[in-house]
Amino acid sequence: MSPWPLTARGTGAVLLGAGLCVAAHLLGSAEALAFGVLLLALVAACLLSLYLRTRPERVVRTLRPESVSIGDEALVELRISGRSALPTPGGRWADGLPAGFSGDPTGAFPAMLLPRRGANDTLRLEYAVTGMRRGTWALGPLSVVEHDPFGIARRSRRLGERTAATVTPCIVPLAPLPRTAGDSGLALTTAERRGQGSDNLIPRPYAPGDSMRRIHWRASARLGDFMVREEEQEASPHAVVVLDRGTARWSDEAASPGADAAFETAVALVVSAAWRLAGDGYLVSVVDGDGALLAALGVQGASHVDERADLLRAFASVATRSSDTLPKLADTLAGAATGPLVVVVGRLEAADVPSLSRLSRWGALPFLFAAAPGVEALDAAGRSGWRAHALGDDPAAAWALATATGGSRVGV
Repeated sequence: MSPWPLTARGTGAVLLGAGLCVAAHLLGSAEALAFGVLLLALVAACLLSLYLRTRPERVVRTLRPESVSIGDEALVELRISGRSALPTPGGRWADGLPAGFSGDPTGAFPAMLLPRRGANDTLRLEYAVTGMRRGTWALGPLSVVEHDPFGIARRSRRLGERTAATVTPCIVPLAPLPRTAGDSGLALTTAERRGQGSDNLIPRPYAPGDSMRRIHWRASARLGDFMVREEEQEASPHAVVVLDRGTARWSDEAASPGADAAFETAVALVVSAAWRLAGDGYLVSVVDGDGALLAALGVQGASHVDERADLLRAFASVATRSSDTLPKLADTLAGAATGPLVVVVGRLEAADVPSLSRLSRWGALPFLFAAAPGVEALDAAGRSGWRAHALGDDPAAAWALATATGGSRVGV
């Protein structure tokens, strides 16, 4: 915003008025003096019309929805409230837009008439933004440049404070897990069983009031007494999704959310895999290499909407950490998964695989994705029981290769 309070027209009017006053003095022309004084008075009046106005009382900025995923659109609404004894001149406005968003946060600032006695004027502005980079960002402040009706003077102001806005990772649709019991062992049959488990039919002694249709004839013949089928709820298998956040495994840029493309792809795969497994009926824990819980899905009684929002918010600011946790991952997650196990790492060398070999035997279906696999690293991981694949830049494609029914456990 320019600190000079006059436009080019206003600056010209001042110079012309001053010139006419000087010429009037030299030539003794009353007409030139009158025109010069009139121009200078007009400029002064235009300046006073802008700078005598009181500032708006406050600016309220609202983002709908409150957080936006990468690639999704949101609406930013600005409500400017305040009252002035003078009309509000027109002009232009621009809102501060950080690197995490794209959009056009500018527009015409409308002129407003005198407010009614005792009334507060509220001006509503809005613009659309698209999430571009994961993280927590600050929208604002609002910059307003007002002009007088003659376009002579201008007033530049910053209104209101900044407003925090969150860009979350996006959930990519992923292919379902293979349904062959011999491969996955504990794969569920329908997503509707989510959080309820399966019905196990076990015999128990007959009790008065039991329906004859529930008699378990084979067990009755074996035990010599009437036995009936009893339905027992079996807990859903527990899936674990791991994001290795060791700084040594990623580039230096990964220490800032949204700065490293490979780490962002890894985050997208982690949240997408967790949501896919929860939809398949698993209880899902999302942890980092230290075993710290980042999100939990499939909890009985929790709504899909709340779980999805909590998952995305949990990963809005996730970045790398200082320690290298991959060598100790097998000890950290010992016995944690009874269902699928998904591990997403950055740099993976063949020398890292022996420490992960025990971990591959604990999950019913172990997946290992590496953003930067070294020579022979994926082959070594495949031989130790992992479905190992390079992550690349498309998490959906990497997942599809890893989960292909009957496919090899090793992919590049």
